Amino acid sequence: MKKIFLSITSVIVLSLMSVAHGETVRILSTNDMHAAIEKMPKLAAIVDSLRAIDPGLLVLSAGDFRTGNPYNDLYEPVSYPMIAFMNFIGFDASALGNHEYDSKVDGLAKMTALSNFRYLAANITCPEETGIKVVPYQVFDVNGVKVGVLGITQVGTLGIPDTHPDNVKGLSFQLPEEVIPQYKWLTEQCDVNVLLTHIGYENDVELAGKFPYYDMIVSSHTHTQLEGGEVHNGVLITQNGYQLPRVTLTTLEVEDGKVVSKKAENIFLDTFGGHNEVADAMLAHFKSSPEMEREIGRFVTDITTYDALGVMMCDAWREELGCDIAIENYGGVRYDVFPAGPITVKDILNLDPFMNTAVVMSLTGKELSDMLIACFKADRNRFPITSGCTATVTYTDVSKTKIKKLELFTPDGKKLDMKKKYRVMTNNYVASIADSPRQDQGVRGTATTSSIIIGWLEKKGAIDYSGRRSFTEKW
Repeated sequence: MKKIFLSITSVIVLSLMSVAHGETVRILSTNDMHAAIEKMPKLAAIVDSLRAIDPGLLVLSAGDFRTGNPYNDLYEPVSYPMIAFMNFIGFDASALGNHEYDSKVDGLAKMTALSNFRYLAANITCPEETGIKVVPYQVFDVNGVKVGVLGITQVGTLGIPDTHPDNVKGLSFQLPEEVIPQYKWLTEQCDVNVLLTHIGYENDVELAGKFPYYDMIVSSHTHTQLEGGEVHNGVLITQNGYQLPRVTLTTLEVEDGKVVSKKAENIFLDTFGGHNEVADAMLAHFKSSPEMEREIGRFVTDITTYDALGVMMCDAWREELGCDIAIENYGGVRYDVFPAGPITVKDILNLDPFMNTAVVMSLTGKELSDMLIACFKADRNRFPITSGCTATVTYTDVSKTKIKKLELFTPDGKKLDMKKKYRVMTNNYVASIADSPRQDQGVRGTATTSSIIIGWLEKKGAIDYSGRRSFTEKW
């Protein structure tokens, strides 16, 4: 392990010493950390190594640093473990990801108050009474170079970030392309210009085409793994996957107030040999909860898809609440693989981390069909997972941007009656984003959907969901 640490450190040192002339700006960027507190001691060690060589290093988060680990998400105050780590490491700024809104306006206000770093979002308006501390941009002095960082938060199809509407009550949002031109003046005053965004790789490529006067975009939201970075229309874009598989070190050489070279390199956390002892102690403190490790069931075979785990979730909700059909949006399933063996409380809270509650409604087959299509549209063109019925989805083309035909079937293979009413369960998030005509808007319960799954598993014991899927696709 020591040899690995030395070799990686040597690579970092060589990278930092590679600039022969001019001033240099170095940025370490993260995205979509999703409460990966187990990796924070390694991230702390990486930052320590870099700052020992370059004290001017900027450390930026492109958002979604929370939601995905119960040790963080169930902590009071909410998300304090991740904020404590980011404060300790010395993050300079973070974008607002859509999951930063998961604890509602009051929770976000507490998070911003506890953070020693700035939250940047130019396309959000927060009334003063909310207590949310967010600014559009920040200018950093790095080795005498003015670095301007403009933040952009995600706006979905409903005109708000991808979160429950209740989570952003009182806040208003604008589209990125409407707001960015308003800060052209900032780019004229800075030597280096950075967009810190949480809108997704494809959207950032579009921004690069429209706003080439930015030197780089620190991208996030789609969990796109880039090898170092990509240059589009002269703009360097960086993004890593989900829960800190890598971070990106970007080196910008500046001469006469202009960036003359750009280099982005990935640093792999799993193979980095260093740790920070203080961060190790913080991690042990935050994870001291035996209840999280309690076994509640077992998978008898390996699970290798989101679909199978989604069907399990929907089966649990349908059976526990005595419904005919259950629905989960595809993006609500947070694991794509799970090995055979024990399932713990922590596993389910990671699988379904959003603290959603159950909503039960009475829908005709037609209303159900409309709701599934609406959920597909709201969930970035991903068809929802169901229990109690299956679906054949025919798209207009292979890009799957529009559904041409949707057929629903009962478990025994018969077509679902479009006029018959069914008792349908979903969660409050799906009920809110699936904007479709239906007479019954549903009754919201108090139990979280994750607690329903835990109770179901405790009764079931060993289960096998390998290969399970609730829909087929055609085009």
